[in-house]
Amino acid sequence: AIRQAEILQQEGADYIDIGGESTHPGAQPVSLQEELDRVLPVIEALRARILVPISIDTRHSAVMRAAVAAGATFINDVNALRGEDALATAAALKVPVCLMHMQGEPRTMQQNPQYDDVVQDIYTFFSERINACCAAGIAREQLVIDPGFGFGKTFQHNVQLLAALHQLTALQLPILVGLSRKTWIGMATDKPPQQRLAGSLAAAILEVQQGAQILRVHDVG
Repeated sequence: AIRQAEILQQEGADYIDIGGESTHPGAQPVSLQEELDRVLPVIEALRARILVPISIDTRHSAVMRAAVAAGATFINDVNALRGEDALATAAALKVPVCLMHMQGEPRTMQQNPQYDDVVQDIYTFFSERINACCAAGIAREQLVIDPGFGFGKTFQHNVQLLAALHQLTALQLPILVGLSRKTWIGMATDKPPQQRLAGSLAAAILEVQQGAQILRVHDVG
């Protein structure tokens, strides 16, 4: 993990995102202790070895606290601070936070997700979460939003979101997108994960043109 982070920095990464619990569709949760055991030694080692900021990818307030104490300076939460004590923890830590939209949870999120209007529903979700964050004492300038491509969304939902991401710029917050190697890109291109770079790049370009400012990727170079 440490070597991979060093390679990503060399390739030009602006942040290194470290997570100890898979959020792939169908993934099973891990215990809190296992998540801590996976991420803390890596963060502690990297703090002295890389120059770019470290992001902690977690849904759990205890991991947020421990990771920031170990050297992380950004929280990336697929649950948008809806977990127990997550809002208060993020407010106390005073580090930037990425709020991601996800319908359901990783284990079940791809079991028949439904929306009235996927883009409008995500917009409404973010409006409510931003208000909740501000009410909890998190400065609006500390927030980033991620529409959650592939998280509780069908192929058609992802395509609709791809075409209309610009609508989320009205929220006036930085937009992060994670498109790299997604299953729905594989469906569009009929390629396995390791052969989805072209599709991932095409999708990333479309989203940057529509206002995305941060790309979470595998192929940094």
